[in-house]
Amino acid sequence: MFKMSEMKKIMIILLLFVGSATFAQQDALFTQYMYNKLALNPAYAGSQELFAMDMLTRIQWVGIKGAPRTISFTAHTPLRNPHIGLGLDAYRDELGPSIDYGVLGSFAYRVIFSTTKLSFGVAAGIKYSDIDWNALDPKNGNDFELNNQVKNKVMPDVDFGIYYYGSQFYVGLSSKHLLQNQMIVSSTSPTDTQNSYTKLLRHFYGMAGGAFPLGDNVVFMPSILCKYVQNAPFQTDLNASFMIHNIMTLGASYRTDAAVGLIVEVNITKNFTFGYSYDIWFNSLKAYNSGSHEIRLGCGFDLFDRNRMLTPRYF
Repeated sequence: MFKMSEMKKIMIILLLFVGSATFAQQDALFTQYMYNKLALNPAYAGSQELFAMDMLTRIQWVGIKGAPRTISFTAHTPLRNPHIGLGLDAYRDELGPSIDYGVLGSFAYRVIFSTTKLSFGVAAGIKYSDIDWNALDPKNGNDFELNNQVKNKVMPDVDFGIYYYGSQFYVGLSSKHLLQNQMIVSSTSPTDTQNSYTKLLRHFYGMAGGAFPLGDNVVFMPSILCKYVQNAPFQTDLNASFMIHNIMTLGASYRTDAAVGLIVEVNITKNFTFGYSYDIWFNSLKAYNSGSHEIRLGCGFDLFDRNRMLTPRYF
């Protein structure tokens, strides 16, 4: 069991880490962001012209107790009206005893040009935050200081995005957590009316990618993702991937906080894709962890018989 002095230290570190953007972004990282774009931009909904679903699990910094773990599920589809796309984004994000859940529905309206589309999307839903005290194994489970750290657990959440794309390129801009809701994170005593607050800060994302055939059987697919949130370092992910025989994709990413990711995607069947990535960290955490893992399972079905192969896309 933890001693109470140790417990208080853990709570201080936790609240600083998850309750402030001074040290880290509040959203989860994704090395396979290029296959999970709905989680970053609601305007992506329906852009694959399929009913598409993705399940992604990320285990970060293996070997560090309480390190982040994330499960993300997205689903989206166009409607018979070609201008409309709908989507669903659900996630569970865990950091030590802190657990966040979110569910958002997405609506995208697409302006259709001769060879490209411009999509405007909005997502709305809820975010739920909690503390799993069992993960801390406190000596005194009835301590007021521990049991009153998180209030206003359920908050509304709204995202907005723009996504412009064709068969061989995409460009997107988005902002998440537009409402910037506040949440009470601590009370010092049963009679104290003064609380500490944390704000869910707006996150800004910019993304772009392309597909360039290098012969009959190889396609080069570079991409970039930029992320910004107030008081946190600007972060960029650069990726270079190669699709081989339209069956396997091999790629590598570089993240500006000193991490390299290796990615492999395999089209198991016409409808199912399996993906895996492994991150190697070169910053001060290198000595304390054995990397990060992501596992992805994606599937897509043509519900409206639009013969998508006539205009293939790689995104």
